[in-house]
Amino acid sequence: MTDVVTGEAVTLDVPCARFPSRLAALGIDLLIQFTLMVILLVIVTASTSAAGLDTAATSALVITVIVLSLIGYPILWETTTRGRSPGKFALGLRVVGDDGGPERFRQALVRGLATIVDFWLVPFIGVPALICSLLSARGKRLGDVFAGTFVIQQRLPARRGAAARPPVMPPELAGWAAGLELSGLTDHTAAMARGYLGRLPELTPAAQAELGSRIAAAVQAQTAPPPPLGTPVPPYLAAVLAERHRRESARLVTGPAVPSSAARLGPGAAGAWAAAGAAWPAGPGAAGQAGAGEEATSEPAQPARPPGPGTGFIPPR
Repeated sequence: MTDVVTGEAVTLDVPCARFPSRLAALGIDLLIQFTLMVILLVIVTASTSAAGLDTAATSALVITVIVLSLIGYPILWETTTRGRSPGKFALGLRVVGDDGGPERFRQALVRGLATIVDFWLVPFIGVPALICSLLSARGKRLGDVFAGTFVIQQRLPARRGAAARPPVMPPELAGWAAGLELSGLTDHTAAMARGYLGRLPELTPAAQAELGSRIAAAVQAQTAPPPPLGTPVPPYLAAVLAERHRRESARLVTGPAVPSSAARLGPGAAGAWAAAGAAWPAGPGAAGQAGAGEEATSEPAQPARPPGPGTGFIPPR
């Protein structure tokens, strides 16, 4: 683990990639690079022979293919995927900036050009990268030092039993969460909230407050109504995730049952009722029918509205 200070002056603990995993990722990338290079060389040789080009033109094309395969390959992949080549993707690694931000084209270009010194400097092939990685606290090679980047372990081994543990509903928020509108909550936002709660003990108080306020704002923008006044961020996120998990589990068991009143309102209303997972209201002050055998509710549904001031978020201290 290493401390990273973001642009907002928040300190985060991120896991640096270990040398064996980086070596394995490099092996995968080299296998792909050399396979690609051999295929391109065969094509170039056959094309130049058929076109009747001289030796100088053939040599220039061969050098171009070698340079593009060895240097252009990492630059292209890391630029388009924000720091992930096929080898890094297979091992769960990613190249990030020293501030924890995504890798930019300039940084990918510097890292790609530095591979000439790191790995292809004859007769010291790979020795500069190995020595620099062992001496650096973050495992940086020369290309990382020049570009201001380092490699992190983005995908960590899952803790035994942690992945299957559902979120826990705070008792004081159970009644409020039952009326939540969750149809706008995306899987990406829910995954961010789940990851934040899972890493909460590992974060510093400043990081808890900074990340928590951002994730809570994203969740509140996709759900309604806002939490009760004075609700801290972690219980709010836990209540939203627990209610979402409960409704998804219920739909897997019974399926979305559409009440008769929602059916009379049309397919669009029925779809909205099924997505919200709550009783469909008949209107302000009236009771909505929840289907056969279910009790009617006299509370009108809370309309979805964007978050605003006074939502009651108190960041964790």
